[in-house]
Amino acid sequence: MNGAVVNAQSAHDRRQRRVLVGIALMFFAPLAVCFYLYYGHVGWRPGGRVNAGDLIEPPRPLPMIALPLLEGGETQSDLLRRKWTLLYAASGPCAERCRASLYHTRQVRIALDRDMNRVQRVLIADDGCCDWSYLHEQHPDLIAVRNGPEAAPVLALLPASAIEAPRVYLIDPLGNLMMSYAAGAKPKGMLEDMKRLLRLSSIG
Repeated sequence: MNGAVVNAQSAHDRRQRRVLVGIALMFFAPLAVCFYLYYGHVGWRPGGRVNAGDLIEPPRPLPMIALPLLEGGETQSDLLRRKWTLLYAASGPCAERCRASLYHTRQVRIALDRDMNRVQRVLIADDGCCDWSYLHEQHPDLIAVRNGPEAAPVLALLPASAIEAPRVYLIDPLGNLMMSYAAGAKPKGMLEDMKRLLRLSSIG
C-alpha cells in the first residue's frame, strides 16, 4: 500500500514539474529566441520602425560648454541638458530651407501644448545670418548661438554633412545627440516622435 502511494506521489510530482517546465518555456523561450536573433551571429533586426527621425547609433554625448549668443553674452554650460532640444545648425544666411526648418520646429513645440516647456529650440548660425526683426517676431523662444570656435566641439559631433545639408537634431535632457530629421521631413513625424518620447520619459 505504501509503495503504491509513494509511486502515485512520485508520478504526481513528475507531472507538476513538467507543467512548471512547460510554463517556464512559454515565457522564456520567445525571449531567448529574440536575444539570439538580435545579439547572436544572425544579426537580425526588425524591418519596421516606430520613429520618423533617423536614429543616431550609438547616441553621442555632447560636451557641457557655455556657448556665445548671437546677440551677445553666452549660455549656461548646461544649455544642451535639462530639456529636450531641437537643434538646427546653419551656414550662411538663414534662407528658405533654414526658415522652413525653424518654422516646423516652432510648430512642433507649440503643438506639444502642456509639454512645450519641456522642449527648447537652439539655432547655431554664423554672424549676420539672420534678420533679427524676423527672428524676434517669429521665433521669440529661439536660442540663437554663434557658430565659432566655442561651438566647434558640439558641431564636431554632428554628422560631417550637417552644415552642407542641414538637419534638425534631437538632443535628450542628458545631453545625448540621438536623432535627426532631414530638411524636408514632415513635421507631423517629428511631432509624433516628440509626443512619444515625452510620454515615456521621466526626465526633461
